[in-house]
Amino acid sequence: MLTEARKRELSEILRPVSPPQQLDNLFTDDQRRRMLDVVHDKGEWKLIIAQHFANAEELIATFAGGFPEGFTPTLDMFLTPTFRGFFANYSAVLYPELHDVFYNETFLAHARSYWGAEYAKPQMMLFNINGPCGNNDPGHLDSPSFRGVRYENSPTWLCSIMGRSGLFQDYLIKMAQVITWFSNDPASGFTYWPNGPLAKPERLRSPIYNRGVLVQNEMMVHRGEACGPVERQRPDGLGFDSVFTGAEGDRDGWVVKTGDREIERYHTDDLRFLVHWSAEVFQDFAELKKNMDQSDDLTVDRVFDTLIADVRAKGIQIETPTDPLRDPVFIKALNDAYDYGGPTEYPAEAPRGGVYAAAA
Repeated sequence: MLTEARKRELSEILRPVSPPQQLDNLFTDDQRRRMLDVVHDKGEWKLIIAQHFANAEELIATFAGGFPEGFTPTLDMFLTPTFRGFFANYSAVLYPELHDVFYNETFLAHARSYWGAEYAKPQMMLFNINGPCGNNDPGHLDSPSFRGVRYENSPTWLCSIMGRSGLFQDYLIKMAQVITWFSNDPASGFTYWPNGPLAKPERLRSPIYNRGVLVQNEMMVHRGEACGPVERQRPDGLGFDSVFTGAEGDRDGWVVKTGDREIERYHTDDLRFLVHWSAEVFQDFAELKKNMDQSDDLTVDRVFDTLIADVRAKGIQIETPTDPLRDPVFIKALNDAYDYGGPTEYPAEAPRGGVYAAAA
């Protein structure tokens, strides 16, 4: 167990560079419709956790806080019907009809202003989509990137622990996100801890239709909240192989399938549609050049050597694994070493734990 002083020290690391800014009217109706049409027509979209995590230890390494001694969490505990896909990645838009949505001059200006920086380039744009949905998330960090060790080439859990450790700040890629929600739910919102997870939370409250935040989410604990009627928040038959797609012949119809079986159906009005736009930001041309020419990059081996040495220097026993990227015992040991215990306070309207009613 970490001391309270050590937990406070780790909590202080997790502050965004600037306070989050709440924004309104981020997309036009036409842009929203084009994004939804891509989701409807271009694929079967997998669950978020099915795309990013191989076991519970990897998932928990992104969470804010652990579990009681002797308790064994499983991935099934975190199974909620939230699905993900990408509109753009690697600074390239993946669907030409969304060119203006991704290469967004207003968003780039927001990103530069947020950091007080000279340069920014759009990096990635993803969406999360779901109907009524519970919330088992105590609070998490988005995956940060570092020069040489990035979310594109490294496990989510490793990037998260690197961020929480505070050991690699000189290599952190400066990022800014514009995150927008389209939801008709009368009570659901977004909880975030801009002053560290041991401080009081703040909340983007409903209505959250075409509203969002400008933020550095990889260094700020946050979580989406439950939405919709409780009885529909976890469809019967939901599994790790479930997918979300558009209903054939109905532009506003949506289905969740497990294998060949349809387990839930929604109308567009039932959805919570999140659009996450992310930019890399560079303070000046020298920083831009250093990021692009890879003259000062980390390696995974150096990262593990640094983490292991730091953990041992704090008197914590940790073995050197033969397969550090996949060893669940090693992953848990690292996670425990940088676990500040999670947020201590939640909004009364959005308590921690389990499936709760988001609507009055």
